[in-house]
Amino acid sequence: MKHPLRPLLCTVLALVASLLVPAVPAGALPGGSPRPVVTVAQGALRGQPADGAEEFLGVPYAAPPVGAARLRAPQPAPRWQGVREAVRQAPACVQFSPFGLRDPQAVSEDCLYLDVYRPRGARPGARLPVVFWMHGGAYSQGTGTQFGGRTMADLTQSVVVSINYRLGQLGYLGLPELAAENGLRSGSFGLMDQLAALRWTRENIAAFGGNPGSVTVSGQSAGSGSVCALLAAPSASGLFHRAVLQSGPCTLLRTPDGARAEADARAFVERAGCADRAAVAACLRTVPAAALVGAAGALPTSGPASGDGLLPVDPAAAIGSGAWNKVPILIGSTRSEARFFVALTQPRLTEQEYTAQVLATHGAAGPEVLARYPVSAYGSPYLALSAVMTDSSFACHTAWTARTFASQVPTYVYEFDDPDSPTLAGAQVPGLDESNAHSAELAYLYDFTMGERPLTPVQVELGTRMKRYWGAFARFGSPVVPGQTAWPAAGPDAAVLVLDPAATRTTRSFEADHQCAFWRSRV
Repeated sequence: MKHPLRPLLCTVLALVASLLVPAVPAGALPGGSPRPVVTVAQGALRGQPADGAEEFLGVPYAAPPVGAARLRAPQPAPRWQGVREAVRQAPACVQFSPFGLRDPQAVSEDCLYLDVYRPRGARPGARLPVVFWMHGGAYSQGTGTQFGGRTMADLTQSVVVSINYRLGQLGYLGLPELAAENGLRSGSFGLMDQLAALRWTRENIAAFGGNPGSVTVSGQSAGSGSVCALLAAPSASGLFHRAVLQSGPCTLLRTPDGARAEADARAFVERAGCADRAAVAACLRTVPAAALVGAAGALPTSGPASGDGLLPVDPAAAIGSGAWNKVPILIGSTRSEARFFVALTQPRLTEQEYTAQVLATHGAAGPEVLARYPVSAYGSPYLALSAVMTDSSFACHTAWTARTFASQVPTYVYEFDDPDSPTLAGAQVPGLDESNAHSAELAYLYDFTMGERPLTPVQVELGTRMKRYWGAFARFGSPVVPGQTAWPAAGPDAAVLVLDPAATRTTRSFEADHQCAFWRSRV
């Protein structure tokens, strides 16, 4: 059954880019401190110290997918001579639904780059755990440069890798004519990019002090959907050893099948002026990128499709069957995910509109939904609808996806709950409480530059605890941190760790709190 929230996921998921990185001259830093140099397969890289870490920015992991390489599988990055300066982040990939870019022009098709952060003084042979991060953004926006890993690397003694991957119809276009050009018969180029970045990491991360045998693949929102795809993709086997899924449970973010992906692609190429099937591939490679973005308009970008050689089975179905790349799992959501979506689309909802929408969306179950989520219990139609949408989508699907994982592998479940958390810059609506909304946890885990205000000291402390949990999971496969609240593995009692700045605690009432038994029979 198609969930009523999914159209919103395709249009307003907003994880976006900030690309301001100061230039640093080659050689030594002021005061004579040497800058770190590593050698990867393509050549030598010179990075720079930053806080308690060292960073290597704008590192190519694949050849530029431009010109004749547009809408093709990624190819290895070319070698370079001498020492490449790695002190500037690369442009974001072309954005198909841009939101909040500081410089809307700082985008490019030449965008297959990653950033690496390591503790100061890390050297080859250190065998530090690796956290491999994939940003979200509805598969149509965002960039890895938004997520600095300096603090995570320093605090947890890990190596953090944050990547770009192709977006929109440049990243996901289910045309058989394009799929026939690669052996996987797939148009999921963004997923191919992620696999290419993982292979680059396996081959090169030891040069930074990382352990290629201890890679944790992680992502939020569409990035979490990408983790789901990697868990189910046969070609991803062995490329990672643990997985983190933030606000993107696999049973919610289902992949389209080939027929639906092709129908969406045909609608796009008609609008792009490339309807001639005999010449569609060549035509698409000559249309300017800006014109492709214009042609996409409000058409959905549904991410990787299933049913091809790259992703034979929908990830939720693959995980349910037990035929997937089994690794320990850390999974969770924020307390009030849908406040973000409702604030952006229906911030001034009236009680009459709330009632009409619930009845129209939930049919015969509508009266019971209204009885369970009365406006009087929440204080406003905005908060009531946010609760309906949070519970019926992210919260309960997180619980159900976690149960499936927990029956097969060690699984750890969290709920982020800071009633004073900031939201994304540009997403605030005066007078609305948007705390604990979708993306709220990102500023607590990464050096995230899109928060609407800085964290308070109490929130910084919560972020420190969270980083330590994530770092322990990356290192050991279980988030056990001495001196911090114990985080039990999920099991029949459905234990969930609540990440609260006042008192991190374990709860066994998560599913009851979000009325998941009620929603189970209605989705």
